[in-house]
Amino acid sequence: MTRVGAVDCGTNSIRLLVADVDPATGTLVDVLRRMEVVRLGYGVDRTGRIDPVAMERTLSMAREYAAQCRELGAVRVRFVATSASRDASNADEFVAGVREAFSHYGIAPDVISGDEEAALSFRGATGELRAHGIPGPYLVVDLGGGSTEFVRGTDSVEAARSVDIGCVRMTERHLRSDPPVHAEIAPAVRDINAAIDLAAERVDFDGVSALVGLAGTVTTITAHALGLETYDPDRIHLSELTSDEVIRACESLVHMTRADRAALGFMHPGRVDVIGAGALIWHEVVRRLAGLGVHRVITSEHDILDGIALSVAD
Repeated sequence: MTRVGAVDCGTNSIRLLVADVDPATGTLVDVLRRMEVVRLGYGVDRTGRIDPVAMERTLSMAREYAAQCRELGAVRVRFVATSASRDASNADEFVAGVREAFSHYGIAPDVISGDEEAALSFRGATGELRAHGIPGPYLVVDLGGGSTEFVRGTDSVEAARSVDIGCVRMTERHLRSDPPVHAEIAPAVRDINAAIDLAAERVDFDGVSALVGLAGTVTTITAHALGLETYDPDRIHLSELTSDEVIRACESLVHMTRADRAALGFMHPGRVDVIGAGALIWHEVVRRLAGLGVHRVITSEHDILDGIALSVAD
């Protein structure tokens, strides 16, 4: 077993996994798993730059994560940065800050392409699906803050596409009222469906056995659909819902006030203002697949973070 560290820095959150990985079997055992909402992508869609306060907030957490990797004895670490740091004109400042934080490991952030993001998400999500006898082909959807990845495959990736819709991006672009009104929801839905159409040009949705949703938006919606009083990853991981159950949970969250969302015991405070847009995206994805006869919707707590850890062990 090799102890490794994996960091996934996205538009909304930064996450850490320290795990013992067996490269021979491609399995891992968690040592530490953390998530903090830092909102690195705040304003990037509008300004094209990372906000200085969001930058420092994220780099401060990067320094904390680096210290934990050292304390826990991780021998190698990979830091992956996704949508916000691909899009920003001042991404070089972010790269320099991460390089300094992880100087002990001699690494800089890997600002990966959407296609590599999709491949890592697929690898992290699907190993346990096969182990639990859930047949492919799968359509894995990693719904992030600034982008969403669509990946089809069974044992490996057959096709993938990253599109620029995410819970932060859609909130900043469209949803300003509390709760959102029809005049805001309608153009957001048009944008979302245009992006799904774009993904479908490369990724075939036909003949999919299961729709697999990843990341905090999807797990939060699943907690709501399951009627959980508190966030319980063991209940959420590999849970299976019908498309109708998911759609009802999405519609409920979209039309809630922020105060009502905040009162939900499973709701992370950093998701309160963006979960409505995330629910709109997941609603449209699930609805599109249901129209093709795919009614099996599975949620995975394992995602790109696990894929990053496995790639470090490689």
